[in-house]
Amino acid sequence: MNSSESWLQPRIHVGESVRLEPLVLDHVDAIWAVADFDDLWTWMPYRMTCRDDVAEMVAQALEWPATDWGQAFVQVAVDAEKVCGMTCYLNADAANRRVEIGGTWITSAFQRTRVNTEAKLLLLRDAFGQLGAKRVEWKTDSANARSRAAIARLGATEEGTLRNHMIRPDGTMRHSTYFSVIREEWPGVEQRLQRLLAGRPARA
Repeated sequence: MNSSESWLQPRIHVGESVRLEPLVLDHVDAIWAVADFDDLWTWMPYRMTCRDDVAEMVAQALEWPATDWGQAFVQVAVDAEKVCGMTCYLNADAANRRVEIGGTWITSAFQRTRVNTEAKLLLLRDAFGQLGAKRVEWKTDSANARSRAAIARLGATEEGTLRNHMIRPDGTMRHSTYFSVIREEWPGVEQRLQRLLAGRPARA
């Protein structure tokens, strides 16, 4: 890769149930339309309480590609042609071929469908394929049992917990548990995700 080129190219990723589109300012209203409920933000390190919060979040995320630190995507449910969530590449390290998948949320109508699993498959295929990643990682609040179980279910390995890693919006301290998939594990993880998708409902 030329030093002047971005590692995280803003590509569209298309699956059978979900399409990942690079985030743009025009997505603000569509995001706010499906993000306006408190339960969604219980475990997130930020809150979306009004449209201005969404606009600020989008503006910040649009600055990431300039430093090759990250790339945000909206998740679009293919059948409904409707934004149903977000997911991101974060903490990218092109020199060491390492990237995090995070900032993921899905509105309640599309939870427990194929959307989340297929979105992960699309990003992992891109990371280990096009990007040539050696490691893909996730972190989550150690108290979020549901998230920890969901990441482990993808086939990721739990590595450990960083104590007092972040300050939650309410001021309390969060311990973050890290998971990863490395290149050598990817073929088996890909097969696992394909099996999971075969058993998931296609739509809400």
